[in-house]
Amino acid sequence: MIRRSGVVKKIVTLSAVGLVLSIFGAMEVLAEKQGGILRTTHRGNPPSLSIHQEATIDTNYPVMPAYNNLVLFDPFKKVESMDTIIPELAESWAWSGDGKKLTFRLRRGVRWHDGKPFSSLDVKDTFDIVRGASSKRIKLNPRKLWYFNVENITTNGDYEVTFHLKRPQPSLLSMLASGYSPVHPAHIPPDELRTKAVGTGPFKLVKFDQDQRMVYERNKDYFIKGRPYLDGIVISIIRSHSTRQAAVVANQVDVSWIYDIDHNAFQTMKSQAPNLVFVEASQNVTSNLLVNSKKPPFDNPKARLAASLAIDRDAVIKSIFQGRALKGGAMLPPPWGVWGIPEKDLKDVPGYGEMGKNREEARKLMREVGYGPNNPLKVKLSTRSISDYVDIAVLVLAHLKEVYIDATLEQVETGNWHAKVARRDYQIALNLTGVGIDDPDANFYENYTCGSQRNYSDYCNPELEKLFDQQSAEMDFKKRLKLVHQIDIQLQKDGARPILAHAVLYTAFYPYVKNFIVHYNLYNAWRMQEVWLDK
Repeated sequence: MIRRSGVVKKIVTLSAVGLVLSIFGAMEVLAEKQGGILRTTHRGNPPSLSIHQEATIDTNYPVMPAYNNLVLFDPFKKVESMDTIIPELAESWAWSGDGKKLTFRLRRGVRWHDGKPFSSLDVKDTFDIVRGASSKRIKLNPRKLWYFNVENITTNGDYEVTFHLKRPQPSLLSMLASGYSPVHPAHIPPDELRTKAVGTGPFKLVKFDQDQRMVYERNKDYFIKGRPYLDGIVISIIRSHSTRQAAVVANQVDVSWIYDIDHNAFQTMKSQAPNLVFVEASQNVTSNLLVNSKKPPFDNPKARLAASLAIDRDAVIKSIFQGRALKGGAMLPPPWGVWGIPEKDLKDVPGYGEMGKNREEARKLMREVGYGPNNPLKVKLSTRSISDYVDIAVLVLAHLKEVYIDATLEQVETGNWHAKVARRDYQIALNLTGVGIDDPDANFYENYTCGSQRNYSDYCNPELEKLFDQQSAEMDFKKRLKLVHQIDIQLQKDGARPILAHAVLYTAFYPYVKNFIVHYNLYNAWRMQEVWLDK
């Protein structure tokens, strides 16, 4: 690691004997077994098979085995950081001395599932499309602003590609390591990738029966020798929460849906199947209230703040999460996250203090915008038609009624949910928002920047966005953390996207499933190339 003019220059390379193999094979050396089908579940049909075009784990999770990234968070390290990033389609990377160029040397001999060769043009094409710098367009582009700072992408032959930045941005590498950042084939139109998965990954998607299952088979030509260990993966689509859990207990599947189990279900399932392994962790997903700032009366900031003040966050955590969730702002709070505001520092932020005072202030604000006990505001509270959303929404309905907001519940089919909120086709909504990495750049630019597709409430604060840029370029961790907390507190004061809770949930699997490491971020560890079955 070389430091020049306050900028870290990091160079990572692979030795001729295959450093990636030694890293990926670091656990249970000489014990791995080839073969077997891993059985897991999914809670519904993916809205499409294009990871770049979707804002949901429902695509990321089941499609990640088909693709590769330039770089990836080490699957054996459950806590992700810049230090756990390893090469994948890249065999090395290097920052320029001024921190404005990130160059990748690419792996040779890689082929797409249809036999076409992988090259630097695929990398350039993928990220030019995502950042909106290509004549090719994609239907949805939720993470376009992850790459706002990329000025240009150039290639040097077939096996070198450089991202040219407008200013230093160390977190770009982390965003490229997210499971949300696969490289797609340039020779296939983006629209076709909504209905078929053609990657370079360890598994090939050979069958997708809507409402039934997705079937993967081993990619025999995978570029990492000996990987994957599994012969395939079968993902059963089971919409019912309780039925998915029953399938795990009955050993009809080997691994549960990711973070599908709350504390009550954990206790029940553990008694029914004592040999199950449970891992408790944060998802890096918030339960939050979306308030459409473009539709009356929520175009008035007083009404937006009133909705935030109405929510009893402690009651949400106690009732919905059995006390096993964290209060926090936009960023994941400690101990699971690095950048979040500690709960003790939120006591003076609107919505986090004493509930009696909060609701008294909320009723005052609602009267000021023309509503009261005799003429409550009639609205629909929209939410996704799955239990993780609906259970919280039902509780929120009661809270809103306390401040003259008389809301009725509108349940939206899961595959249509993100498209609906992306169209701003709602007044007020209960949403779950996940961030692909624990880094402020991914969260602030994606969810709170003026004009971002994922900024569903259309919050816009140009002055605060200057601080987004300032923290993004800051190389000193302590200085950056202070800026991030300042930004996050202001977002909560503005009611930009009122945060209700950061859930802590369980994933279950059987002991014979080896090398299955549950990450503290649910988006980045489902390549499954290291997993093997000891049975």
